[in-house]
Amino acid sequence: MKILAIQNRMGIGDTVIFLPFIKALYKKYNSPISLLVKDSSKANQYLFETEYIDEILILKRDSKNDNTHDGFFGSLNLIKDLKRYNFEKVFIFNSSLRFNLIARFSNIPEIYQYPLFSKHKQHITNTPKKFLKDKLNLEVNEDPNIQISNLSINKTKEQFKMDNNELNILLGIGGSGPTKRIPSRVFLDVIEKISKIKKCKFFLATGKANEEKILLNEILNSRFKDFCVPLDEFSIKETLPIIKSCDLSICNDSSFSHLSAALDVKTITLMADTPLIYGSYNSKMFPIIPDGEKTVSHNTLGKEKINPQKIFDKIIEIIN
Repeated sequence: MKILAIQNRMGIGDTVIFLPFIKALYKKYNSPISLLVKDSSKANQYLFETEYIDEILILKRDSKNDNTHDGFFGSLNLIKDLKRYNFEKVFIFNSSLRFNLIARFSNIPEIYQYPLFSKHKQHITNTPKKFLKDKLNLEVNEDPNIQISNLSINKTKEQFKMDNNELNILLGIGGSGPTKRIPSRVFLDVIEKISKIKKCKFFLATGKANEEKILLNEILNSRFKDFCVPLDEFSIKETLPIIKSCDLSICNDSSFSHLSAALDVKTITLMADTPLIYGSYNSKMFPIIPDGEKTVSHNTLGKEKINPQKIFDKIIEIIN
């Protein structure tokens, strides 16, 4: 059966959060699901070995160089592209009339979609749960799950000499915005505390933005540099087996926190300026919020109040 799911949110985290609903469709119909996602989701780089995913189609609307699917004529192009696949069902995880019409003109017989014109205040997890419950009577309570081969994991452990007698920790020190990036002093404090009781190796995950490079260099120029491996020159695809091989992760609210938890790695999420749900929707996530706060949301601006002792205490809880 040819089934398409449309998820047009922007980032990696948004796509990862929706994976349990895609997997639920796979289980119901016993057929892998094709995805229509934006290029910014980077889905090709982390879903290439996940069995419940069929083809990944890119919605070409968010690129400076390719707006094939933008505007009226872009919609016609998208209709033409989708017709080639002869999809039998489509699940549209948004309330857009545009995608509803595109699905109809693509000759997809069965169309399931969020209620039209109801975009305001849609909850990131509760809305798709209700959608599949109402439409298909499906209860979805699983964590997101990304699959990766044992072969690539074993090669990675050998390449980086990852010792089972030491603690391998991913530090997701990057982040998409300045208010999400926790100061390097916090990570250095945690490195110092845990290194006193356990031999460790730290894998430093960032993007390529200058601000992230500054954080990376501040850690690499410290006295702990010999225990650190920078990952800034690795693609997302190349980092997956590294993340999977780690014993735990400590991440800002970034793509690495979502990928890490979906790879079944226990992940301490440092939530400074984003709704708490983005660091707590997965049972493998253990959120740390700023001192003095009961929760966290946009404009909490709490990155200076993330307490390294709380992170250390959570590490001890996890490894014990």
